[in-house]
Amino acid sequence: MLPIRRDLKFKLPADKINDWHGDSVHVAHFLNSLSMLFPVGERFFMDSVRNYRDQITDPELKKAVTAFIGQEAMHGREHQEYNEALFAVAPSAAQMERFVAGLLKAVQKYTPKSAQLSATIALEHYTAIMADGLLKDPRILENADPQFRNIWNWHALEETEHKAVAFDVYKTVMSSRNPLRYMERTMGLVIATLILWPVVGVTYVRILREQGRLGDGKGWRQLFRFTFGEIGFFRKLMLPWLDYFKPGFHPWDHDNRHFLTMIDELVEEVSHYGEPQANAA
Repeated sequence: MLPIRRDLKFKLPADKINDWHGDSVHVAHFLNSLSMLFPVGERFFMDSVRNYRDQITDPELKKAVTAFIGQEAMHGREHQEYNEALFAVAPSAAQMERFVAGLLKAVQKYTPKSAQLSATIALEHYTAIMADGLLKDPRILENADPQFRNIWNWHALEETEHKAVAFDVYKTVMSSRNPLRYMERTMGLVIATLILWPVVGVTYVRILREQGRLGDGKGWRQLFRFTFGEIGFFRKLMLPWLDYFKPGFHPWDHDNRHFLTMIDELVEEVSHYGEPQANAA
């Protein structure tokens, strides 16, 4: 699977940042909290893979690495614009972004490059299984503003397309005879989990507090429906999360490339954003 860099501009309506998800402000801000992580996280991913780029000799993997970096750069750019709209209404989200950036710089300064790549493939596993969950269940975004829906679907599709690239780099550059490789890989996911969700949770609660929504019982019920209830986005991630601990795990063990047939239509729709609309008759 060779990823393709697509230079798309989503031109998100900043005035809808609080309520772009028709089901609930709570659901919108939960997804906004995830978006806060993407630009700084994806810069970390790109650097972690670049650290080993010169050790890649397979020409197809070298192409895939170049495309991976290109896709992540586009994701970072579009989510930075997304996040600027969020930061305008929730300054605490900008504070959390600075915290995450500082944390990742510390990881780069104080841990070996292999640990940074291990963290990258663990977090890429998260993005891959969340992307699969989003693409499987249209209810997640069915009531969303079309431009916000498209940026999330685009990100999910491209995360699916490149979900094995960093993992294949790890497999290539780490000796398969090293008995510590499995431990480093799996501990990367455990540590990532212990850091990721508290950061998302704190960001989310702080945004809600700024918006005066902490006491909104209906909103919390809607979030539960989204995460663990009827839709159960988080509930459905549990088994795919555990797959990572299989000794022979590979991201394409779960072959969901059929979703990628959606991407051409999405690209066509997004390419028309910003064009003048014809006057109604």
